[in-house]
This record gives sequence, structure tokens and C-alpha cells, in this order.
Amino acid sequence: MNHRCALAPALLGVAFALRLSSAMAEPIGDVNTAFHLVKSDKIEVEAFDDPMVHGVTCYVSRAKRGGLSGALGVAEDKSEASIACRQVGPISFAGPLVHQEDIFSESLSILFKRLRVVRMVDEKRQTLVYLSYSDRLIDGSPKNSVTAVPMPANTRIPLR
Repeated sequence: MNHRCALAPALLGVAFALRLSSAMAEPIGDVNTAFHLVKSDKIEVEAFDDPMVHGVTCYVSRAKRGGLSGALGVAEDKSEASIACRQVGPISFAGPLVHQEDIFSESLSILFKRLRVVRMVDEKRQTLVYLSYSDRLIDGSPKNSVTAVPMPANTRIPLR
């Protein structure tokens, strides 16, 4: 039996499960920063809910390249992004959290560059810390942004 054929369904299952565990962004709005005949450069704002912490929403702003390459989907977006996460409702947990977990990832280029958001738990202060950064297969960027959401009184973060 061909081992590759047997492995393919398992890999598809893992990829599907990872996709489901990651938050999905919703567009909030955008502003144009440079005019192009084909598509303007923009700053876009998107929102996503933390998939494990109900009542927390993160807002990410980032630059999107326009022009012909942006319209065709082959432009590489800049590595700069800003994040702000806020309590938007009652806090509840879908289950115990790990100390550090990737919760959002979105492509910034056609090849191997991604915007990522990681949730970290500051157990001592009962605060969730969210870090946004971009990475690339060969050469990542040190540009990052951080925000924190303190838990309401009498709310403990469940940890694994």
C-alpha cells in the first residue's frame, strides 16, 4: 500500500481541525492611503473573537497594498500591524487555556508570510495578553503590537 495515500486523509483532517480552531476575521472598515489607477493602498481594520474566550474581541489594523499587484493578489503586504483586544461581553471560557496559543493567522503574501496573533496568559495578574506580529519562512519581522485584557473581579482563567 502506498503510504502517501494513507497519510493524505489524516493530513487533511489535521489541516481542517487547525482551520476550525483559528478565529475568522470580519472586516470593519478601511481608509485609502495612496491612490492607484487599479486599486488604492489601504489600511484595513478587521475584528475577530477569541475562539476560547467568549466576550473578548480583537481588532487588527494593517496595511494592504494596492496597484496592479494588489488587485491580482500577488502583492506582499507590509509587516506592520496594530492590535487592540477588549472585553465586549460577559467573559466565559470554552475550556482550559494553554499558557501560550496561536489564535489567528492570515496570509500577507502569496509565499510564506503571515500575520499572526498569539494569546498568552499572565496568571499572576489574571490578564490575557495578545501579541500580533508577522513571520516569514526565511526572514521574519520584529515589528509587533501588544494589548491586554484583564479579567473582571472574581473571574479566574482556567489553565491546562
